[in-house]
Amino acid sequence: MSDRKKRVLIVDDEEDLTWTLAKKLSKDNDKFELITVNSGQEAINVLNQLPVDLVISDVRMPEISGLDLLVKIRETYPNTKVVIMTAYGSSDVQKEANERGCFKYIEKPFEINELRQLILDALKDEKGFRGTVADFQLSDIIQLNCLGRLTSALHIQHGDEEGYIYFQDGNIVHAETNHFEGEKAFYYIMSWEGGEFRVLRNQLPPRETIQKGWQSLLLESLRLKDESSDLAKAEIEREKRKRQRQLRRIFDRVTAAEGIKDVLVHTHAGFPIFYRGQLEGQTEEIAQLGDKISALLEGIEKAGTPLFGQHLFFWEGHFLNHTILIFQIPGEDAYVSIIGNRELNSGLVRLEMKKHLNKLKELIAD
Repeated sequence: MSDRKKRVLIVDDEEDLTWTLAKKLSKDNDKFELITVNSGQEAINVLNQLPVDLVISDVRMPEISGLDLLVKIRETYPNTKVVIMTAYGSSDVQKEANERGCFKYIEKPFEINELRQLILDALKDEKGFRGTVADFQLSDIIQLNCLGRLTSALHIQHGDEEGYIYFQDGNIVHAETNHFEGEKAFYYIMSWEGGEFRVLRNQLPPRETIQKGWQSLLLESLRLKDESSDLAKAEIEREKRKRQRQLRRIFDRVTAAEGIKDVLVHTHAGFPIFYRGQLEGQTEEIAQLGDKISALLEGIEKAGTPLFGQHLFFWEGHFLNHTILIFQIPGEDAYVSIIGNRELNSGLVRLEMKKHLNKLKELIAD
């Protein structure tokens, strides 16, 4: 199996945007190779020459639109995931993108960290249903059975659960799981985020419990899945706010020492996770601070590696008017950088941070 680096292709007719995204995402070149182009035709040319794992495309482009490009990719390169981005978001555009096989949908303007996380999630995402037809989603298999007017059964294994969907002359007539049957079982199966399937040809249903047309069943399953996803996102957002409050309480104690100006929790690449200080609310300035600290961190490690090894756990620097302390959060790609006046009592800050490092690890862990 190939160990090549994952490849991401970004397509947008705005050259300034693709240039900015290429610059901002260059910090992740150890995780994926990034290619940017400015038209659908250029994207097709790249796809014809190189294997691409993920395409991120704008919707409104001259000649070949993002949705047309999506169809072309789904037909010719079914293993390539596609994310649609647009400043002209609407439920109709999203629905059309989903129906054409879109993996994700993101509206402009978006935070660079949001796009970065979407890329990382897409590249490591292993969801999907494996079977005799490789790399098809469950909805694709269902459509093949219906459009082919087959009489068959689809057996789906999802962890310890299993389910069956029965087709008769292309109509979905019955579904069952360990605990449900009929439409409820069908929607429950469609909510599963992974598993394996096999098609049982000429398998007659034990009974008929579904009368609704298959197109309506699939659309309703998408609606229910979106609704469930919205609830999950709301829960994630609540958890995120809770963690931010806990982080703020911790750093209220840490910053009780006089002279502290900025506290930034960030990844090695400089992406901000939490900020407390004089730049509150200034997103771009905080991002720039993260970039500068990341460059400093890389320089320190590069200089120190021949003497002490690669991993930096703590560093303290004194400049003409400033003191900076950098702590690694154990076991995580995360650091706490504290910037203060030259007179900052760094010993007191170190003692206070030592009390909270394990809790910080718990709060920022995935």
